[in-house]
Amino acid sequence: MSSLPPAIFLMGPTAAGKTDLAIELTKVLPCELISVDSALVYRDMDIGTAKPSKDILAAYPHRLVDIIDPAESYSAKQFCTDALAAMAEITARGKIPLLVGGTMLYYKALLEGLADMPPADPEVRASLEAQARALGLGELHRQLAEVDPESAARIHPNDPQRLIRALEVYRVSGLSMTAHRQRQLAQSSGADAGANGHLPYTVASLAIAPADRHVLHERIALRFSQMLEQGFVDEVRSLRARSDLHVGLPSIRAVGYRQVWEYLDGALDENEMRERGIIATRQLAKRQFTWLRGWSDVHWLDSLACDNLSRTLKYLGSVSILS
Repeated sequence: MSSLPPAIFLMGPTAAGKTDLAIELTKVLPCELISVDSALVYRDMDIGTAKPSKDILAAYPHRLVDIIDPAESYSAKQFCTDALAAMAEITARGKIPLLVGGTMLYYKALLEGLADMPPADPEVRASLEAQARALGLGELHRQLAEVDPESAARIHPNDPQRLIRALEVYRVSGLSMTAHRQRQLAQSSGADAGANGHLPYTVASLAIAPADRHVLHERIALRFSQMLEQGFVDEVRSLRARSDLHVGLPSIRAVGYRQVWEYLDGALDENEMRERGIIATRQLAKRQFTWLRGWSDVHWLDSLACDNLSRTLKYLGSVSILS
């Protein structure tokens, strides 16, 4: 058995039922929850992020929820700092960190560490954003494929934030993101980083999703409609009333928020907003599946199964997570 303390990753696409299973696990295991979600970090963004209700958060606290203002940015590097601190605190009390969410980059950063990338360059970024508006994201993806084919294969052509960041890194430093990561791996090779690379924990990786992809698509459409019924448009309207928020911010580029923002700007009618919001959410789920298909040692659960809790406990016992 590993001498490293245990941790559980509960991953999966949006609308797959991750939170429900995580809560069930906390009822039978000494687990404490850490959110792994790049949208749940923002305060005042509750409906469109499908944030657990205040009652649920009070009964089952999630770390790294509601920790920054929507005007701020939150990076994978900051997530690693915050998550590692939370994991250490949980472990010190004899509990198991249960990390739950769908931001796959955050999980990967925790496991493998992050290469030291050059800081953002406002001038280069503004130039790339102007290119994206004028020429389209497809052109940016083509440019990235020329200088960094590995990153281009990993980054979806419709993911502006990551496309722009990858090209920004290359233009600022003259090295691709892939080259930066390879350099870091070479520097860290031979170092004692534990059984999981850079993460000093024994990790059990779980993924939950409906076995039938059509079921997930139906869930996504239903949830987006429910968000609209719950006041999603008014939530975005309140954000738009602030002078410091705009569509260029990561918070407002979150799935759903950008489409409602454009609707309130008059660029989309209500049906277009709903359709594009659902499509964007399905594209997010597809990207999450792509990440998970390349994940080693992941144990899959079917969202529609009635015995996922017992299946999860059996698996955790088989990989020596439960003592």
